[in-house]
Amino acid sequence: MSWEDLLNEGSERVLPWFGFQRVHDAERSWVRQGPRPPEHGWYRFKTEGGRNATILSDELQEADPSWADDQPQLRGYLVGDRFIPDNVELNSTELIQVYCAELGLDRFARATVVRDREGHLVYMSQEFPQGPEEEVRRAFQDRKDNLDHIGNVTPALDLAFRWISRWREEQEERRREQERLREEERQRQAAQERLDQAMRDAGTGAGRRVLAEHDFEAAAREALRVSGSELLDVRDSYTRGEMVVQYRFRQRRLECVVDQKTLQVVDSGICLTDHRTGEKGDAYFTLESLPGVVGEAMDLGKLVVYRHVDGDVEDW
Repeated sequence: MSWEDLLNEGSERVLPWFGFQRVHDAERSWVRQGPRPPEHGWYRFKTEGGRNATILSDELQEADPSWADDQPQLRGYLVGDRFIPDNVELNSTELIQVYCAELGLDRFARATVVRDREGHLVYMSQEFPQGPEEEVRRAFQDRKDNLDHIGNVTPALDLAFRWISRWREEQEERRREQERLREEERQRQAAQERLDQAMRDAGTGAGRRVLAEHDFEAAAREALRVSGSELLDVRDSYTRGEMVVQYRFRQRRLECVVDQKTLQVVDSGICLTDHRTGEKGDAYFTLESLPGVVGEAMDLGKLVVYRHVDGDVEDW
């Protein structure tokens, strides 16, 4: 039989697959053909033509122990899908990706892995613990900062403890951040719902005051609409909690100061003093009712404006 006959002879074998286009055993590599397997693991392939391997079934298979023959093997600790070899240097932070790890392994499980033809590590089997693993597991559960109180801890086991502890902290921080974002979104949605409801209720005095807590400008616009006035502008007053409102009424540009929450007039911008008593009448009015008083003064020819707005006509 010639070498060409050997290359063309097909066979079936169980090989590990972990996402790449090629699959291997100790001696040869094949290009994977056919459907993509559903997940990393061991599958039955048909190898043919010396170059290609076609998956025969997407059913996971047991690992083939003979696959590890004549390939470099390492022992150490598994931390999720990361591997820490026993010969790791003290204070190292290096963890290596490992493929096809068995499901259900305990924390700080020991394992044998194989380095394949392209340098990838493939899980083969679980190993017996060396002694301190149970104490280290309890230290992890008790959230200890270090393993100084435990004897015979190897650098590999110490690194496994530090890595999984840090991973837990990052996961918890991520969950806290996600919860914070969810709470912010809940508050935003609740505020938006209140604002939407206030906009729907803006036709009532109570509704406008609720709206003012969320959108003062919109509330002021609706309040002035009651008297047929037009909002021109709003800005903060020098006094906290008060707003300056500029509006147009009967072609006049006028200005007043109101309470930001209640829309109660603080300074009407016009003369509302009772000359007999000296009492100022500004506080008797709201943003809804003030233009009516302005209109009455206009009709009587007694409007006196104190707060002048650029572009306004002369006092009537």
